[in-house]
Amino acid sequence: MSWVFLTDCDAYKLKKPVRYDCIDFSTAELRRRDCEEEVRLNRRLAREVYLGIVALTIDADGVLALDGTGEPDDWLVHMRRLPADRMLDQMIRQGEVEEADVRRAALRLARFYAQAPSCELTAKSYRERLADGARRDLRELSRPEFGLPVARATALADAQLAFLGREAELFDRRVREGRIVEGHGDLRPEHICLTPEPAIIDCLEFSRDLRVLDPADELAFLALECERLGKPVVGKWFFDVYAEATGDEPPAALVRFHRGYRALRRAKIAIWHLQDPGVRDRAKWRNRALEYLELATPLRT
Repeated sequence: MSWVFLTDCDAYKLKKPVRYDCIDFSTAELRRRDCEEEVRLNRRLAREVYLGIVALTIDADGVLALDGTGEPDDWLVHMRRLPADRMLDQMIRQGEVEEADVRRAALRLARFYAQAPSCELTAKSYRERLADGARRDLRELSRPEFGLPVARATALADAQLAFLGREAELFDRRVREGRIVEGHGDLRPEHICLTPEPAIIDCLEFSRDLRVLDPADELAFLALECERLGKPVVGKWFFDVYAEATGDEPPAALVRFHRGYRALRRAKIAIWHLQDPGVRDRAKWRNRALEYLELATPLRT
């Protein structure tokens, strides 16, 4: 959805003029608004990284410049560049991640959740939203042109839906306790920088609905991604710090549900890459979708 331009010290993100079901970047004004929202939301967990937005201007001679003297033609998010070798995904791949580094980032995240106001929604609507998401993910994963194992995807989604019905009280209690908050929305290892002052970047800015979630959901997603990279203990470290800092210990069955739910969602997002005519390595994304389906632990139906 964006192009990112890097200098030695800065990063600039320019939104692509695209429109999807839940995203509309089709005009410069819509892109400007989204840039402002991205800065506002990401300053919650990375204030020192998100510097603001800048205009891409064009003068009478057609010369483009950042914050130049011409008229604004588009807008970019301006960020301080982070060290690539301190991003959590890279540190896991290099075998360099240490619990002390993770705990600092996890504590920042836990305090964020603890301070976030609970979102007003009914327990029924919360469960219905999860069920609808599982059904929509299954519909996409079952499309014949993708060639995925539909029987496995169906079994996983059916188990998710059965669990939602059978264990409704688990979800209802989380709503009653005020655990549903406006979170990050896309908490992956590549968005966590383990510098001495940790930064958690690239939240999902274009849809509040997708940010409204249970921290148990978000942390289960992060744990899934850490496991996929070969270091499942990192997810445990995040959960441990969250429990220590907030006093909230989500039931293991609930965490398993969210882990499987997120695995199906990531499988769908991976296979969607095949719809992009610019994607050359189609096997990569099909294999990624299969990997997520394999990681999705079946629940007792």
